[in-house]
Amino acid sequence: MNRRDLVKRVGAGLAALSANNLVSAQAATLPKQRLLRIAHLTDTHMQPLIGAAKGFERCLHHVQSLTDKPDLIVNGGDAIMEAHGRQKDSVSRQWRLYGDVLRSENALPVLSCIGNHDIWCPKETKACFAAGRQWAMDEFQLAKRYYSLDRNGWHIVVLDSVQPKPDGSWYTAHLDDEQFNWLEADLRQTPVETPILVVSHVPILAACVFFDGQRFAGENWSVPSRWMHSDTVRITDLFHRHPNVKVALSGHIHLTDRVDYNGVSYFCNGAVSGAWWFGNYKHTAAGYALVDLFSDGSVVNTYVNY
Repeated sequence: MNRRDLVKRVGAGLAALSANNLVSAQAATLPKQRLLRIAHLTDTHMQPLIGAAKGFERCLHHVQSLTDKPDLIVNGGDAIMEAHGRQKDSVSRQWRLYGDVLRSENALPVLSCIGNHDIWCPKETKACFAAGRQWAMDEFQLAKRYYSLDRNGWHIVVLDSVQPKPDGSWYTAHLDDEQFNWLEADLRQTPVETPILVVSHVPILAACVFFDGQRFAGENWSVPSRWMHSDTVRITDLFHRHPNVKVALSGHIHLTDRVDYNGVSYFCNGAVSGAWWFGNYKHTAAGYALVDLFSDGSVVNTYVNY
């Protein structure tokens, strides 16, 4: 190689390197964009007494009066006060009141997640549980108890946390095998550049579960499988294989916390009903969360006392 060829090659290499650095610098300086704003309303616990309907109205008005309005509402479950073990007429009244308020006071699209209090189950059998869950699905206008969709550059997965025990008695929190297999396939089919938000009623992973009741005794912490998913390890291992899973939202505990684990932010947001419409529940006032989702996969979760 002569000196002239060497100079040409070095010059071409430096030019390419400069061009690559320029592209990288431009990409780094591009401001991230908010793609989606969600209002996460969970644990409304609608009932005919103690002003629950008025409280839910106030919450919906607050959400829609924001200057920077959400794009949609995510109902995190436990929309009604209690279906389990109640008379059918009582459950019908609760659902009717919830639906009436939502239809008359809300103009935003709603995605719904099934909570344990939404499932009518007067007899503890699997058949009864399935029928009660179907009733809740009908009220929420859900074709499936778990589902996913794409919205504004994010992939949203809504799960069904609430499963009957093997003998058909009242619930535990986990994903049944059918649902877990579906979730595996759904995450696998989602493009790696698309960030993913997961919604469940019961927390997949939370810290506040350790402070709800007497959870420590005899040198051991104890968290019931009704408080937090019993398959946390299985689900977090799955998320680890899909780094574009960025955030998981839940309710159920009526307390607020944030746990960051292995690249995923887990937000447990407080209840619209607070302490079931009797003020604060421990440190958490009645409220909802504004969840801002950005183009770089980041998230800001802000709890709002309405």
